[in-house]
Amino acid sequence: MRFTRSALDSFRGGSLPDLLADHTRLLFVGINPGLRAVAVQAHFGGGSNRFYPALYLAGIVDRRIDASAGFLPEDLAHLRERGLGITSLVAGASARADELTAEQLVTGAEALSERVERIAPAVVAVLGITAYRTAFARPQARTGRQPDPLGGSPVWVVPNPSGLNKHASLADLANAYREVAIAAGIELFAASA
Repeated sequence: MRFTRSALDSFRGGSLPDLLADHTRLLFVGINPGLRAVAVQAHFGGGSNRFYPALYLAGIVDRRIDASAGFLPEDLAHLRERGLGITSLVAGASARADELTAEQLVTGAEALSERVERIAPAVVAVLGITAYRTAFARPQARTGRQPDPLGGSPVWVVPNPSGLNKHASLADLANAYREVAIAAGIELFAASA
């Protein structure tokens, strides 16, 4: 699917429904949806995002998922069967996460805490240390397991899969996502290449 810049811009502020399993074991929390993700109604639906390749490389899913044109029904079912959930810290779409204000992140963290309490995942994985530090007023936080739970669930901060995040390779993402999947009790498939 191709979108003009103006067509994509029309999705600014739009949102995506949470992707939740019947029993969500691992809840991934993105910063906020991108414009293309809202256009195709699929979390991490942007063409350069490394989220699904990292899930596959980590052995969390058994196939390469391409959400750039929306989810295939069988891929959506597979994510749910695996106990995976996806939500966003801030609901409104933007072209880049750095367009968000600190106030939006803090407000999003408060709403996220309530959602997590309702969903009750085994593990929450926040995708991005910079947003986490601001949203939760933890300026010294580092990636990995955090000392404080969120909504009663343990929290890990893992690298953001955005193609703009040059600090983490695909292998780094896969290693971090594998670690949180194991912590959530998800049985992994053999490592993929």
